[in-house]
Amino acid sequence: MGKKRVLISYGVDVDAVAGWLGSYGGEDSTSDISRGIFAGTIGVQRLLKLFKKYDMKTTWFIPGHSLETFPEDMAAVRDAGHEIGLHGYSHENPKDMTIEQQRDVLDKTYRMLTEFVGKPPKGSVAPWWECSKEGGQLLLDYGILYDHSFSHHDSQAYYLRTGDTWTPIDYQKKAEDWMRPLEKGDETGLVEIPASWYLDDLPPMMFIKNAANSHGFVNPRDVEDIWRDQFDYLYREHDEFIFPITIHPDVSGHPQVLLMHERLIEHFKKHEGVEFVTMEEICDDFKSKNQPAAGAKLPAEPGSILKN
Repeated sequence: MGKKRVLISYGVDVDAVAGWLGSYGGEDSTSDISRGIFAGTIGVQRLLKLFKKYDMKTTWFIPGHSLETFPEDMAAVRDAGHEIGLHGYSHENPKDMTIEQQRDVLDKTYRMLTEFVGKPPKGSVAPWWECSKEGGQLLLDYGILYDHSFSHHDSQAYYLRTGDTWTPIDYQKKAEDWMRPLEKGDETGLVEIPASWYLDDLPPMMFIKNAANSHGFVNPRDVEDIWRDQFDYLYREHDEFIFPITIHPDVSGHPQVLLMHERLIEHFKKHEGVEFVTMEEICDDFKSKNQPAAGAKLPAEPGSILKN
């Protein structure tokens, strides 16, 4: 067993009202919009207090809608020294938009965050972790250095491959028409920090009226067991790994979940070699040790798009 080095990152998606507008089916519900307001204010402030308690710097992916709707609370995130990344404007699903709509949303939010933070964002999370076939190239065009939306791995960063294609089954056709393997797309220099539904607070602990399989009432201690078991296995099996956690103030801003995070953080801190870092730091660490594949499509210079 070698020396341990574990990089744990908390990615905070401030879905708030935007989540109900773009993804959760609550755009016509005053109740759901009210829950979004809680997330953008009370939930955000409680998470800031949690991270301050443990002297942690984290990464917040802020939709443009949340930035403009809750400017004081988002300023508190920035002023506390946390990293801020892209997460759409109204939590739009990229698969449902035209390429022009995708570009317009990215351009607006990229410029918003650059002005708000004082420097261009380095990372992006696709709403719902759904990416269009054009999405990867758009991120490269805007000089984004890392993405946090795919799941090719669960505990190691890697360079993202975009444009994979596969053949869905169509029972109206002959079997030979669909019996084809996945075809790999293009290698890129975009770092992927893996996303995992099994390290996400929202599916088990947020009630969504329009979702047929919505939970929302799962005991946080059960979720805690799942997350702790993942960490314990990886710590036993690997000397070095990353542990990217995804949370939302909509969920983790509630008391029962905050207590879960306190217990988990205390557990992580008992282990040698554990560091709490931003996703930008994970990206930089990975790039310092790994080169993109030959001929890979590389990100533009960060901020260069603003000169056009």
